[in-house]
Amino acid sequence: MSAAEHQRPFGDRRILVVSTNYAPELTGIGPYATQLAEHWAASGTRTDVLTGMPHYPAWRVDERYRGAWRREEDRHGVRVHRRRHYVPHRQTALRRATFEASVLVHGMLAPPPGRPDAVVSQMPSLAGGVIAARLARRHRVPHIPVVQDLMGAAAAQSGIRGGDRAAAVAARVERYALRGAALVGVIHESFVEGVTTLGVDPGRIRVVPNWTHVASPSGDRATTRARLGWPEDTPVLLHSGNMGLKQGLDVLVALARLAPDIKVVLMGDGNQRHLLREQAAGLENVEFLPPAEAEDFTDVLAAADVLAVTQRASVLDMSVPSKLTSYFVSGRPVVASVAAEGGTADEVRRSGAGVLVAPEDPAALLTVVRTLASDRTAADTLGANGPRYVEQHLGRQGGLARFDALLTEALEGAGAAAPGTRAERAGDIQGGEGR
Repeated sequence: MSAAEHQRPFGDRRILVVSTNYAPELTGIGPYATQLAEHWAASGTRTDVLTGMPHYPAWRVDERYRGAWRREEDRHGVRVHRRRHYVPHRQTALRRATFEASVLVHGMLAPPPGRPDAVVSQMPSLAGGVIAARLARRHRVPHIPVVQDLMGAAAAQSGIRGGDRAAAVAARVERYALRGAALVGVIHESFVEGVTTLGVDPGRIRVVPNWTHVASPSGDRATTRARLGWPEDTPVLLHSGNMGLKQGLDVLVALARLAPDIKVVLMGDGNQRHLLREQAAGLENVEFLPPAEAEDFTDVLAAADVLAVTQRASVLDMSVPSKLTSYFVSGRPVVASVAAEGGTADEVRRSGAGVLVAPEDPAALLTVVRTLASDRTAADTLGANGPRYVEQHLGRQGGLARFDALLTEALEGAGAAAPGTRAERAGDIQGGEGR
């Protein structure tokens, strides 16, 4: 390959990325869709994004976009096409279905103009997967969905009201979006079985893990704690990110009730935030913070003593929290109150940066937090494993290169995967360049 071809691996091709979440959203799937599209645009590829109005994790439309039906933007070389949709402040199966339907209808009625050479979709958005599949079929080009969450499994496992009925419908929609795809990317090998069950040939599944999309901490830890009002002699247990049903964050409120000497900080937003505030009423050791600004985010994480990732006991194979990649960067120990057989537990084990605790068990969680808070050496040893894991397995350059390989294979229409990329070799990927 010549130097020019290396700089422009896809030549003058046009790529359409369909993702309900995109910048300026700072957490969840949005940053990955954004960095992927900007990476392709920076290489000279004509890149369009079909997305919604920024709303995550607050589940409220960003005030800068309220009232707009459509918005066209140029962001760092990417042409962004925004379409209005319904945003539910609280999650039920019906409200979620209305959200997806509104995304689908407006996206199909007003797709970006022109013919793409490939369509990449970020799921769990069911509507995004259907839009991408239909546009790819219309233009007879490859569709490459990337499964970040399995919505059918999510509806069944997350505890959302009406979830059983929603799970069946979501699974049918996922099957439609995935079965005709040229290739299917999954961010963790634990998703392979679920995607295969939806009718996808395992030979068309590729493991493309997410990468760390935030910078390493740079501020002085003591200074950050003082600014936040966290006393140096008070252990701080911090959860950052979405406050939704599947997180089961009531376990942290229950821990705070058991341990008034430990400060529990919930930083972020989500549809369960108001309920958690009600549960924590009267607990002086529980603090709610808004999402941190990008330039301050990892400094706040690093200022905590222990970082928490929690999930309901029923959550097994439908989600691997994107917050883990940020947690590992911070250099602080992670306590994971999650099912031992799920993908989240797999990541914590691989990293060596945390401790697993049975889900929905505040007393067990408290025991581990107390141990780490009292043994700084053990906590620092665990925490130091996180940045090493990031350097070895979660680098942005390596993550984007895997997506380049995925897109290249789909565009070339290769009948067989390149060595080391087939789903059945996921273990090799995880031990090397993958997670």
